[in-house]
Amino acid sequence: MANQTAGLICAHHHLYSTLARGMPATAKTPTNFLEILQQVWWRLDAALDDEMIYWSAMLGATESLMNGTTCIIDHHESPNCIEGSLSTIERACKTVGVRVNACYGITDRWDDSGNLHSKVSPISKMTQAAKRGLAECDRYLSEGGRGMVGAHAAFTCSDETLSAASDLAVKHKTGVHIHVAEGLDDSHAGARLENLSKDNWLLIHAVHLDRKLSGYIVHNPRSNMNNSVGYARPSTLTNKVLIGTDGIGADMLEEARLAYVRLREFEITETPTTVWSWIENSYELFPEAKNDRVTFDYDHVDSPWHVAFTPGIGVTDVEVDGEKVLISGLPTRVDIHEVRAKAAEQATRLHERLAS
Repeated sequence: MANQTAGLICAHHHLYSTLARGMPATAKTPTNFLEILQQVWWRLDAALDDEMIYWSAMLGATESLMNGTTCIIDHHESPNCIEGSLSTIERACKTVGVRVNACYGITDRWDDSGNLHSKVSPISKMTQAAKRGLAECDRYLSEGGRGMVGAHAAFTCSDETLSAASDLAVKHKTGVHIHVAEGLDDSHAGARLENLSKDNWLLIHAVHLDRKLSGYIVHNPRSNMNNSVGYARPSTLTNKVLIGTDGIGADMLEEARLAYVRLREFEITETPTTVWSWIENSYELFPEAKNDRVTFDYDHVDSPWHVAFTPGIGVTDVEVDGEKVLISGLPTRVDIHEVRAKAAEQATRLHERLAS
């Protein structure tokens, strides 16, 4: 019986998503995943500026800490505010006391005339927007930032761009962080990435992946259900599986609980220990999180079978690198009320842009 764990890790986040809460409804209700991207996320990320990026990361990092998540692997996109964006995210996370592995998700969906394309031909040329994204990854990693080379997805990147991302990752001895076969529009991702992917890549979603790729598979059960893209069947894969939230907070115990019931629906013989192994696999990317200490208001948090069937487990204290960064449920480095207020101001600015 124990009420403590090591620090938890969110293996795939979009910190800017914290500002999406309460955003104006789209003029037309999306009827499929591609329309969700077009009408919601690609409009939102194009409207971000540096102040929005900072306070969304501040809120996301603080909420992560309050849920016992001490490490975040973030995938960022802000096509009209690329340069310096990864350092802005890093600065916010350091202020809160949360570790971050950041990347900029390069894409060719914005052409050189500023037009948005839902799909990109594999044989097209790399766009200036993609080059700027690569340069931001290169700058951040060259300056000592902890991160990866990001790519949005194969269906919005040319082969030239995917190859450039792979080459840059090799240069920096890191991997590529990329959405893979999340929806049917990216169902050919496996064939496009088969000769590029490596063991240190993060392959996000893999719902419709039709072949073996090298890398970690990051399962995002809540997001997959929310976007109605299908079930990834992670227990059938030979890759190591990690768990992410895809931007819907960073409550990893809740995400694991959801991952378990979805797994159980798929295979009745499965147990919570399978999902707990996915949580533990993330320590390969953030081994120092094992030395963090998260204290919960529940005495069986070390038991997957207890956690799977006990909703509402709360975090009381968190220690990172020997520093108490959360005491009695409140962050010690920042004022949660101020963070929420500042983030709300930026959300209002963002929503006004989207409504105009």
